[in-house]
Amino acid sequence: MIDPPKVLFAIVLLFIGICTQNANVHAQTKQTASKSVSLYFPTTDTWQTISPEQVNWDAEALTSALDFAMQRRSTSVVVLYRGRIIGQRHQTLQPDSVRHRAMVHGKTSQGHVIEDVASVQKSVVSLLVGIAVDKGLVQLDDSVAEHLGGGWSKATAKQEADITLRHLLTMTSGLSTRLRYIAPPGTQWQYNTNAYARALRVVEAASNLSASELTQRWLTGPIGMSDSAWIERPWMENQNIDANQLGFATSAHDLARIGLLVLANGTWDQTEIVTNKAYLRASVSPSQKLNPSYGYLWWLGGQSHAIRAGKRVAGSLIPNAPDDLIAAQGALGRKCYIVPSRQLVVTRLGDNPNERGDVAFDNEFWRRLMLAMPETLRIEPSTGTQQ
Repeated sequence: MIDPPKVLFAIVLLFIGICTQNANVHAQTKQTASKSVSLYFPTTDTWQTISPEQVNWDAEALTSALDFAMQRRSTSVVVLYRGRIIGQRHQTLQPDSVRHRAMVHGKTSQGHVIEDVASVQKSVVSLLVGIAVDKGLVQLDDSVAEHLGGGWSKATAKQEADITLRHLLTMTSGLSTRLRYIAPPGTQWQYNTNAYARALRVVEAASNLSASELTQRWLTGPIGMSDSAWIERPWMENQNIDANQLGFATSAHDLARIGLLVLANGTWDQTEIVTNKAYLRASVSPSQKLNPSYGYLWWLGGQSHAIRAGKRVAGSLIPNAPDDLIAAQGALGRKCYIVPSRQLVVTRLGDNPNERGDVAFDNEFWRRLMLAMPETLRIEPSTGTQQ
């Protein structure tokens, strides 16, 4: 004889089991959805997009991050998740500063601004040096004088002979910004654009190609950066620092291709661009102990301290960003951020985002962007703590 209470109890248990299983499947799907998207490489004229909902991002929080960037005088912000555009904004600044206006070099066919990205170019040169190493044209421990000849600085011949390409990439040349000898190479860290610029000249001399030729052949051409070029800076003609005469002009989309190349460990859609993976890993790792937040012309997050504007600042480069942040940074807030653990690339062009009294742009932007990610991506892999 059927016992109704027992049947009812069995039905309830079955229902609870089904609901629990569905909840577990839903939770597992939510945790893995953001990881199930393969790495994508755009073609020369097509760039796939992906909606926040497709990868369990919070669309409202992402909008908040992009809105903030636009309010802070950005002309372009592009966010890539595994190579696909998950968010972007573009605008024309009115009014903009005189300095920003001088660094604008037209627009893309889509109407997006092309800008001289200032010191972001250093990270581009880091990749070019890596390719030159691949080709056997240079070695990091080559004396700079071996390629440029004596007298490239104001140091003596003996002092000059000890300065290597590695020292230029790590900002430890021991030279002042006027290229005068101040310390043995490798013993001081000083952000030095004038010394750094000789790294590109070393590659030019070793390859017998101009900066424009080698960059297009080795890098921008192969990865489809059709809106990028080295440009002369006529507004710098009266400056004494000759390194500032040449700028790298690009769009936020083209700059994102650089970030994607680094994210893919030097490979572009199965084509090896930087074949020396040891060099690439070293370039985005602490290159010395004086400023552990600096690699080979790349800025690094997650270190004990950083030296910025000549001052030692304790803690990570951008506290609200993941610890494995890699960054190319230039004047007026030009950025190319790469976060391997989150499969992210973010680029930002525009005018100065940090006027007096403003909350620091980098930290606030990353606070908002982290809130847009699924909870599983907000957890710092090394510590298991929430960002």
